[in-house]
Amino acid sequence: MEWDALLLSRLQFAFTIGFHIIFPAFTIGLASFLAVLEGLWLFTRKPLYKNLYLFWVKIFALSFGMGVVSGVVMSYQFGTNWSVFSALAGSVIGPLLAYEVLTAFFLEASFLGIMLFGWKRVGPGLHFFSTIMVALGTLTSAFWILAANSWMQTPQGFAVAEDGVMVATSFAEVIFNPSLPSRFAHMVLAAYLTTAMAVAGASAFALLKNRALPESRTAIRMAILMMAVVAPLQVLVGHESGVVAHEHQPAKIAAMEGWWTTRAQQPTLLFAWPDQQAERNYAEIGVPGMGSWFVAGDADAELQGLDAFAAEDRPPVWITFWSFRIMVAMGLIMVALGLWGALWWLLKRLDGARWYQRFLVLAAPSGFIAVLAGWIAAEVGRQPYVVYGVLRTADAVSPVGAASVAASLLFFIVVYAVVFTAGAFYILRLIGEGPDTVEPEPTSVEPPGTPLGVGGEPRPLAGEAR
Repeated sequence: MEWDALLLSRLQFAFTIGFHIIFPAFTIGLASFLAVLEGLWLFTRKPLYKNLYLFWVKIFALSFGMGVVSGVVMSYQFGTNWSVFSALAGSVIGPLLAYEVLTAFFLEASFLGIMLFGWKRVGPGLHFFSTIMVALGTLTSAFWILAANSWMQTPQGFAVAEDGVMVATSFAEVIFNPSLPSRFAHMVLAAYLTTAMAVAGASAFALLKNRALPESRTAIRMAILMMAVVAPLQVLVGHESGVVAHEHQPAKIAAMEGWWTTRAQQPTLLFAWPDQQAERNYAEIGVPGMGSWFVAGDADAELQGLDAFAAEDRPPVWITFWSFRIMVAMGLIMVALGLWGALWWLLKRLDGARWYQRFLVLAAPSGFIAVLAGWIAAEVGRQPYVVYGVLRTADAVSPVGAASVAASLLFFIVVYAVVFTAGAFYILRLIGEGPDTVEPEPTSVEPPGTPLGVGGEPRPLAGEAR
């Protein structure tokens, strides 16, 4: 393995996006969760929903801030490390990223301040509307980012000029490329599951410590409901995403499944140790025909293996194979825990299910692990192309020296290790403390925007008798 500028640039982008993606994956789901909590509080006026909102909004603010910082760093790398890619594909990718800023980022920035600091400064309707707008902004941001990335996976709606520059011929086709619908749905559901697992783990921890019992019992039920409904749905959406990938990126699916030869009755491998040099797997354990059945709906269908592609056109198999299995394993764990929790809930034994609550605490990071593993499988499986079938990664890197990239990579590692480790520990500390179960003082129990007089008594409104 040669540690050249290409490999170091790929490692640097993988390192920064690995840190970045865990925060949007959390805040997308958390913003929607906060909107639901505030809506329930406005509808029922039960203080526990407000306490849960005020608790999780602090964690949202920290996570959102770290996500923005890490995302800004990532965008600069298009110019520093991938300038050739920016020059050749910028006219197609650039507008999609600009739309993300003009719609999602401005939407979030416009209402985030009201959401975080306007609890007692604006009316309840406006505050709730702001929370909804922030949640909508996170989803809009995910849409544009997934549109850009999906175009790189399944490019269409463009032409290549004589100088190699890609020019969009139809932005509708660029945006709504074949893999966008399934990949966007897959990512949004993954974000909701990531949040559900974190909320379930935090609530289970509080129950085990006998803290904030009314709030924790409510939150754990909301999380279990999300897990029980969304996790099985995610399996179906993930399957559809795999079918689309097989149609447009068969080499990626062959690497994910560990298929070296083209044949009928391709297996689903539960375990194997791929060897790319020997072009074979060791210690295979699988189910014959199940791979063909999953992908093509026919156990006897003949599907392409990696032997159908030139060696230089194959993705790194070991990383793609195992990251895909880690993602699937985390997904199955979430399905099992969601159905298990729903069963305890129906039997009215959830609050006393100590072993189940301990499993939830242990499984709290499973959503983050699944998101990271899924992105690794998708991005490494796209190699050796940065725009699949059109532009190779080796031809997209900036003409810079390896020493410069290595220095910047080392700098990122040190800074991220300090800043984001401190931020993560602070978030974990807040989660460990749990929500406040004590009813706030009279000055703060009033709905947002209610005018208060001296001593917390409501002031008479204009025209009201004193």
